[in-house]
Amino acid sequence: RAPMQTLEFFVSAPGKVILHGEHSVVHGQVALAVSLNLRTFLQLQSTSSGEVHINLPNIDTFLSWEITALQSLLAGCKDADLLKRLREFTRISEDSTDTRSMAVLAFLYMYLSVFAESLASITVSVWSELPTGAGLGSSAAYNVCLSAALLSARGNISNPLTPQQESARWSKEEMELINRWAFMGEKIIHGNPSGVDNAVGTWGGFLRYHAGNISPLSWVPVLRILLTNTKVPRSTKVLVSGVKDKINKFPSVLKPVLESVSAVSCVCEQTLTEMAERGPSAEHYNILEELIDINQHHLNVMGVGHSSLDTLCRVTLARGLHSKLTGAGGGGCGITLLRPETDTSVIQSTVEELKACGFDCWETSIGAPGVQQHSSAALSQHILKILSSY
Repeated sequence: RAPMQTLEFFVSAPGKVILHGEHSVVHGQVALAVSLNLRTFLQLQSTSSGEVHINLPNIDTFLSWEITALQSLLAGCKDADLLKRLREFTRISEDSTDTRSMAVLAFLYMYLSVFAESLASITVSVWSELPTGAGLGSSAAYNVCLSAALLSARGNISNPLTPQQESARWSKEEMELINRWAFMGEKIIHGNPSGVDNAVGTWGGFLRYHAGNISPLSWVPVLRILLTNTKVPRSTKVLVSGVKDKINKFPSVLKPVLESVSAVSCVCEQTLTEMAERGPSAEHYNILEELIDINQHHLNVMGVGHSSLDTLCRVTLARGLHSKLTGAGGGGCGITLLRPETDTSVIQSTVEELKACGFDCWETSIGAPGVQQHSSAALSQHILKILSSY
C-alpha cells in the first residue's frame, strides 16, 4: 500500500459503561456493555520534520522522537522483542502502571508496528472528554483512535470520508482490523483485558459479553442518562478478589445472585430489542428502571457498594430517578436513567445536588456510534482549538 497521502485527519471513539453484569461476568455470566457519548478525539498530521510527536494534554504529556532513533529499534527485531526494546528505549519498567508511561508505550508500539516498512513524520494529538481511571474506557477509546488513525495514514484501511460528509465509518472488515490493533494497545496498558472496552469503542452501541464472546446488538435505542463520578478511588483488583472470596465463603448464597444478575442482563437485552423494534413505551422505561434497582441491590449484596453510591441512589430516587453503579464499584461511577419526559428542571436540580455532594455529574447518552472519521467542520471549535494548539 502507498504510504501517507493525507495531510491531516480527525477520528473519534466513545467511552463505555457497563449497563448490567459487572462482577458476575468474571464468573461466566452475561454482561451488557454500552458506548457512552463522551468521546476521545484524535488529530493526525503528516509533517516533514523527521520526527514523531505525541501530544496528550489530558495527562500533560508532550513528547517527540527522531525517526532515525526509532528506526534503530526495528533493526533485526522480532515482534516479541519490540515491546522489550521500547521499554529499554523509554526507560519504562516492566511493572510500571503509570498512565502516562502506558499511553506512550502503546502509541510507540502501534506506530512502529504499523509503519515498520517506512517510518513517517507525524504529529498525533489526542484529547478526551472522558476522565481517566474512572472505569469509563478512556484507554480503550485512546487505543481505538490510535489504531484507526495509524492504519488509515498507512493505507492499511481506507479513508471513508468523502468531501460531502462530515463523519463516516469504516467497513466491517476494516473495523475488525481496527479492533484487533486497539486490543493490542489495551494489552500493553492493562496486561490481560477482556476486549470488551475496545470492542465498544470500535463498534459503539450495545454489546453482549458472555464467556469471552462479544456480540453487538443491532438496532438499539439511544438512552439519555446522567453519569456521576463520585471521585472515590478504588482498586478493581481488590474489589474483584473480594467478590471471589465471598463466593468461596458462601457459594450457595452468592451463586444464585450471580445468576440473577445474568438474568437481569438478558431481560434488559430483550427490552432494548423490543424498544428498537416497536418504539419505546412508558412500560419499557418502567422495566429498565426496575432492572437498575434490582442490579444495584445485587451489587451491594456482593459487597461492591459504597456510601457515595448510596448517596447517588438516594438523591436521584427522591426525584423519581433510578441509579446504579457502573464498573467495579466501591466508589467510581454511577449511571442514572432519564426518561424522555423527565423535566429539565428535575435534571438540573439533581445535577446541582450531586455536585454539592462533591461529585462530578454530566447529562449524556448511551448507545452512541463507535469509531468515526470526521471532517474538521464536524468538530466543535472548542475541540479543534485544543487539538491544533500543539
